[in-house]
Amino acid sequence: MVIFQGAGGWMVIVWGWAFAVAMAVYVAGGVSGAHINPAVTLAFALKGNFPWRKVIPYWIAQVAGCFAGAAIVYYDYFRAINAWNLANHVVSRADPGGLTTFSIFATFPAAYYGSHLGLMLLDQIIATFFLVLFVFAIIDNMNVGPGSNLAPLMIGFAVAAIGLSFGVGTGYAINPARDFGPRLFCWLQGWGPNAFPGPHGYWWVPIVGPLIGAAIAVYFYDWCISRTLCVRARLLKERQPRVEQKGLGFKLEKLQQALDEVKTQIDGADK
Repeated sequence: MVIFQGAGGWMVIVWGWAFAVAMAVYVAGGVSGAHINPAVTLAFALKGNFPWRKVIPYWIAQVAGCFAGAAIVYYDYFRAINAWNLANHVVSRADPGGLTTFSIFATFPAAYYGSHLGLMLLDQIIATFFLVLFVFAIIDNMNVGPGSNLAPLMIGFAVAAIGLSFGVGTGYAINPARDFGPRLFCWLQGWGPNAFPGPHGYWWVPIVGPLIGAAIAVYFYDWCISRTLCVRARLLKERQPRVEQKGLGFKLEKLQQALDEVKTQIDGADK
């Protein structure tokens, strides 16, 4: 909306992010498991599916990747950003008017939150809780998961659902690296207080909130979903009727086993 001087809308943002996440998972899934989100990495570590010694290196790589992504976007569109600033009489990116172009890269809370950082934090906790919950449900083979390598696309749709439902409050970062990396880049490029500390000191909320939401989602899915699926699978297995093997082929197989046992005993006696 900023670059095209008002063209576009919220749907463009939501679906742009959704397909970006889906394609990123397709690209990196076979290499690193597509851990493009520190909250997801933490969730897998808490669940026991990822080694703790790799968590911090992954977080560093994720932030670096998002920083690089912000740099690519900036250097591709910096003329459009400058044109918008000129058209809207924004003298400095560090001014309050610079918050609009800053929103291309990182997030900030809606004005109706005022200075209530607790409510902003709650928004991020809830949104990331659902993200991690959806991811676990999609990749769980015991659940009703998608087939034909559709999991990355479904994860993208999950991001879209969160954006449509919870996006307008704080910009649905739901990913500490996705916000902190570009925020750091913007600070270096002159957005100043719009980046750090951000409106009402908001900069830490998209880091802490998603990590808390991810941790809650791990234990919720384990207690409420995984255990139910395991119990159901065990009960179904116990209820399956045992099939008796009959027929000439089965009898011949049993006879051969008996002959083999006799032969083994005779060989042992000869020795």
